[in-house]
Amino acid sequence: MVPFHIREYRDEDYETARDLFATGMSEYMPTLCVHMLKQPWVILALACTFCLLLTSSKSLLLPILAVTLLLALGRQVLGYVWSRYIDHCLQEDLLDIQETYMLGKGSHFWVAEADERVVATVGARPSDECQEELMLKRMSVRKDYRGLGIAKALCKTVISFAREHGYRSVVLNTLTVQHEARTLYNSIGFHVYRHYILPTLYGRLANFTVFKHRYDIPCVG
Repeated sequence: MVPFHIREYRDEDYETARDLFATGMSEYMPTLCVHMLKQPWVILALACTFCLLLTSSKSLLLPILAVTLLLALGRQVLGYVWSRYIDHCLQEDLLDIQETYMLGKGSHFWVAEADERVVATVGARPSDECQEELMLKRMSVRKDYRGLGIAKALCKTVISFAREHGYRSVVLNTLTVQHEARTLYNSIGFHVYRHYILPTLYGRLANFTVFKHRYDIPCVG
């Protein structure tokens, strides 16, 4: 077991924190591709293309090449859309971590260190939907340090922070492709209280679901 410790974010952690988030989100690309290939309209489009070309050309090679080309093109489009989403996040709250999380009232940002380097991050901000909710954001653990309890420890740090500052619950969002993250949050005590299709063209085409989770903090006394 690799020892680790959690501490407050410092300015020198900036590039590492942003890189951890971007790298972690990039890892979901294969899962996203599989998810897209399971969509009925994608299966239908590929099947129709294959059958039409097979019927018109009387050759097996042409439809196979065409479907392969469509899959490669789809992979490139997905990669572009996903990278745009990651860039959007980096230009949002992660653009100025110090100002967004460390200077704001009721918000904070932490990193986990192991082997003398930052290997994980998590942030917390007041929810935009309810003043009594604290939102857990930007949880990311370096791939070769997962399974050590770091993510769970960071979650508990956020929950303790919420309790100390009088919040009644901690909320967070996960996306369709984040299966392992949902399993982790469920094991800690979060429950899904709402889910919806991402309200964008890409979200509807991909049947891309956002899951909203909540951890209720018991009242003391």
